[in-house]
Amino acid sequence: MSRIVDVRIPKFPECWDSCGNCGSGTVTVDDVLVLPGDLVEREDNLIVLETGKVALDIPTPSTGRVVELLVAAGDIVAEDQVILRLEIA
Repeated sequence: MSRIVDVRIPKFPECWDSCGNCGSGTVTVDDVLVLPGDLVEREDNLIVLETGKVALDIPTPSTGRVVELLVAAGDIVAEDQVILRLEIA
């Protein structure tokens, strides 16, 4: 039996606001690497985020099939935001 799970932006590090080396202003989606219907393996990169100073790859938490994309390149995102839905077995 399969189930649908939400894949979210991970929690930003505690130093995000204090040190200024990683985060700088808004976090945007730089690139979306998957499409609905794509099969992904655990740890495959789904999207790339841009912080103004660094690019962050967001991997999939498990093997499955992309059911729905909820972000696009250029979108501003926040921690814990749902970025896609994944069907897992």
